[in-house]
Parts: sequence; structure tokens; C-alpha cells
Amino acid sequence: MTLTRRTVTQQEEWDAALLSLPEPHVLQTWMWGELKSKYGWLPQRWVWDEGGRPKAAAQILERRWPDRAGRLASRLLYVPRGPILDWSDADLSTAVLDALTSIARERGAIFVKIDPEVPEAVSDPADADPVPFAAGVRLRSDLVSLGWIPSSEQVQFRSTLRLDLRDDEVDLLARMKPKARYNVRLAERRGVTVRVGNEDDFDELYAMYAETSVRDGFVIRPKAYYLDAWGLPLRDGNAQPFLAEVEGGAVAALILFHFGSTAWYFYGMSRAAHRDRMPTHLLQWEAMRWAKRHGMTTYDFWGAPDRADPKDPMFGVYRFKAGFGASFVQTLGAWDYPVRGAAYRVYAVLLPRVLGLLRRRQRRRTQLDVEGASGGPPWTGAHAA
Repeated sequence: MTLTRRTVTQQEEWDAALLSLPEPHVLQTWMWGELKSKYGWLPQRWVWDEGGRPKAAAQILERRWPDRAGRLASRLLYVPRGPILDWSDADLSTAVLDALTSIARERGAIFVKIDPEVPEAVSDPADADPVPFAAGVRLRSDLVSLGWIPSSEQVQFRSTLRLDLRDDEVDLLARMKPKARYNVRLAERRGVTVRVGNEDDFDELYAMYAETSVRDGFVIRPKAYYLDAWGLPLRDGNAQPFLAEVEGGAVAALILFHFGSTAWYFYGMSRAAHRDRMPTHLLQWEAMRWAKRHGMTTYDFWGAPDRADPKDPMFGVYRFKAGFGASFVQTLGAWDYPVRGAAYRVYAVLLPRVLGLLRRRQRRRTQLDVEGASGGPPWTGAHAA
């Protein structure tokens, strides 16, 4: 195999290269690199050609850590949901992995992190016995033999649930679990409506998202980040908000990202009011219908626990998503290649502590913002059930 590696500096060329490869991911798009460049990351985009045709692509995000001014700083490299290539081709995958380690050495990085969305096992439907996925099983073995190690910092969800949209709507409804199908119809009967949103809705979406984060106990970023994270892909044609309303007021929303043939349920938010009308079920169904009408064949629910354990904090989320008839997909997750072993060991110890501190601070800021907006804690104010 004779591969030629080159950089790409134009958006149209980059996204076209991605679309020519198997299962391109929205986190590898030009748009995502531009978003992350506003928050301390430097995107670099590489394509591997064979005979003048793209065979692989990797958008590498580079960051200096911990000092933005550059004093005592070291480089970290991350390939979000990539690289993109045919992972069943062992020679190609080895060549690209070797190239990434060479790039990391050239850049003087502490390590390079990848998290290609390659399944190791698939359960279809979600509660069926898992079936090993040959490409993922082989790739795990190859990564170990090449010196990569499973990352202790999984930036993205390792597992997810996916729905095949190629069936017609009658069959999609039939694949749902009876309770999910009933709740979709219940929401319609109880007056829930769903509309397509736009940037004018972002203030309300963030308020709902902040309320959801406090109620459900997860950490979100400051509002300015989401105005970019939602606005840039929407303007670029890679995102679409949906709002569920009761009597003209928004009670739930989601933001769908999409690229190629896949739609991802990236962000979900809801108020405490009118939950008995099941607005989130109708919201998901209308987002699926929209994705199907726009030519997408896969609906990715973006995130699930690694095991369907009732004790897992995400089990309720898993059960909700699995109710739509989705398959459970467990991927390889993130892997690191340590270039500078001693520095990497220090990083692995310090980073979780730094991130934990930052998350606690941001959780408190969000809670104060929500309490200030509602005149009290989120469970007593204007949005109480």
C-alpha cells in the first residue's frame, strides 16, 4: 500500500474528503474544528491518499497544557471520533496509526488521543445478547501491540444507542417498545406540539439546559460556549433545534447534529412542568422523522452506560433511548499513545484533579444562575411541577 499524506486547508475539500470515507463523524468536520479553535484548540487536518483518492482522514486538535501563555507548556493531541477510515483494512489502519504517532513526536506532544467510533459489540435490540464486532476486536489487539493504551479520560461516551431509519414510519413505530409508542401517542393526544427552532430560541434553550443540568446533576459550560456550539453548526447546515410546546410554551427541546447519513441527538433539555404529557417522547419521534425526510439513515442517541445496570446513574437515560427500538453499541472508546512516558504519567494524575475542580465550580455557577432566573432553587420556582 502506497499512501501519501497531505494537509487540507479548505473547508469544502475537507468535508468532501470525509464524505467519501466510511461513516464520517460530525466531530471530524471543519465546522467542529473551527468551534474548538475558539476555545484553545488548534485544528490540523490530514488526509491519506492512495492513487489520488482519500483513504483516511484525521482532524487533530492540538492544545498546550497547562499554561496558555506557553510557559512550561506541553502539547496534547486529540482526534475526536477519528480518524476516519475503513477499520476492517488492517494495513491501512496500521499505517494511519503509525503516522499519528509520528506526527505526535514531530509536534513534541506528551501523547496523542484517538477515539474512533469502532464497535466492539452490538446488541440488536438493545436488550439482546451482545454480538462481537470483528473489526473492533481486531483493532483492540492491534492497538495494544502498537503501544497504545486505553485512556483513563474518556472524552466522549464509549457506548451509544443507534436506530436504523431506513424502515418506513409504520415499521419504526412497530419497533418501539409498547410504552414508548404509547407515550408518543399520549403526547399528541394531550396537546404537545413540536416545532423546528432557530437561533432566536437559544436563550430559552440555554435556560432549559441549565435547569436540566441542575435537576439531573450534570455539569454544563457557560452560556457563551453553547451560543457558539449551537449557532456555528446551525449556520453551517449541521444542526437543527426542535422544541416541544404545550399551549405555546416550550417544555422540552433537543438539538440534532447531522453530517452525511447520520443524525446525532447531541443536546436534550426539559422543564419540570408538563412532564406527565410525555413531551420528550414526541420530540424524539419528530426529530427522527425530520432526519429520515432529509435523507439520513442512522439516528444516534449519543451516549449510554457501558452496561444496562439499574444501579448506573444513566440507566434511566438508557431505558428511555432503548424504548425507541435502538441497538446498543459498545465502541472501543478512547486510546492514548504516550510519546513522553514520564510527562504522560504526571498528566494522567493531575488532569482528573484539575477537571474535577473546574466541574465543581461550574456546577455551582450554573445552580446560582438557575436560582437567580427563577427566584429560588429550580424545584420551587416558576418551573415547578
